[in-house]
Amino acid sequence: MDHYRRLDSPTVAELTDDDRETLKTAAFGAVYLVSNADPGVISMVKESFAASGAFADATGLVKDVLSTGPLPKLPRESADEVERLVLPALRRSVAILTEKAPHEVEQYRATITGAAQRVARAAAGIDPAEAEMVGKIEQALATPA
Repeated sequence: MDHYRRLDSPTVAELTDDDRETLKTAAFGAVYLVSNADPGVISMVKESFAASGAFADATGLVKDVLSTGPLPKLPRESADEVERLVLPALRRSVAILTEKAPHEVEQYRATITGAAQRVARAAAGIDPAEAEMVGKIEQALATPA
């Protein structure tokens, strides 16, 4: 399907498959970055549940984008490479939504910020590396590409 049509909204939002992939990569990549800032197997499980809960709380177009289709493919080489992909994708996501579904921008920002914060708090509270990454994510969401 080349376009997504949100029929329950007064304004029909049309997102291309590339738009949807960008939004989803940014979202899942953001929680990966926070989780990876303080790695650990037990922490990872708790953080996965935290991220899933935050994404499940989303509504409308944001929920649809995050809960349908395949999971995004993130680089495997290094966390730095993931960061170089994800932070610009967050900015592009805000720009995409600002153009095509402006009524969804705050929902997207709140969902991603909430997920990042929930992941950071999931294991043993927020440590400095996680706080730094959450700050980078919030900054990227505040400055669209």
